[in-house]
Amino acid sequence: MPGMLYLCATPIGNLQDMTPRVIDTLKAVDVIAAEDTRNSRKLLSAFDIHTPMTSYHEYNKVEKAEQLIGQMRSGKNIALITDAGTPAISDPGEVLVRMCQEAEIAVTSLPGPAACITALTLSGLSTRRFCFEGFLPTEKKERREVLEELKEETRTIILYEAPHHLVKTLTELSEVLGDRKITLCRELTKKFETILPTTLLEALKKYETEEPRGEYVLVLAGKSRLEKKQEEIASWETMSIEEHMAFYEKDGMDAKSAMKQVAKDRGVGKREIYQYLHGSEKDEV
Repeated sequence: MPGMLYLCATPIGNLQDMTPRVIDTLKAVDVIAAEDTRNSRKLLSAFDIHTPMTSYHEYNKVEKAEQLIGQMRSGKNIALITDAGTPAISDPGEVLVRMCQEAEIAVTSLPGPAACITALTLSGLSTRRFCFEGFLPTEKKERREVLEELKEETRTIILYEAPHHLVKTLTELSEVLGDRKITLCRELTKKFETILPTTLLEALKKYETEEPRGEYVLVLAGKSRLEKKQEEIASWETMSIEEHMAFYEKDGMDAKSAMKQVAKDRGVGKREIYQYLHGSEKDEV
């Protein structure tokens, strides 16, 4: 019988967050694939775990995944851990999971800490709808495109950032998104855990004189739906009815549905839009 892949969440700071199930699994599997074996050795030593380790990281994720899948096909059980938190979230583990599925190797996840969810729950911002962006792209054009997409995002946004890039990222966010509520989280679950609810502009002022320290999770308020609606209304007011119809039809709406939506946007009856488009009462709409 083939083996399995176990995604084992490890603490993001506080060792007491290691679950008994993860400890038992790491002791029982044949191999532990770790992002940084030197870093993980300290963690395993703290829990008296002596299972053999192998490295699995961003720079060997495809070729090493093939090797690990070969071992699982031969019956070995393998656990995947990252430096901190849950594997496969903004992490090369997602490649291994996908390749396991393609190879019909069973995968299971042992839940535990995740910095993005921990920060979200501490942020004081809406948790009903949120999106996780991870680290912004480093390539300038792609980064700008992602920021423009986030400008229109109405869900709460979660980002990761390193201390030496924090000011640059806060600056770009404020330039593209405007001033927004933001909660900056650092040293999560550790002794000096810091949760700072503020705004983008206030955060920039703070870090003009204070050096950022530690890895940050940024939890950012999404664009308010009222603001988005007001912008949409303003754009409709500058459109002709023909342009307004074309706006919806180019996205795949049929003429009848587009007419209904245009009427709703403009606060008039569908019949009035129909009559305008067919020339009956064009001057009245």
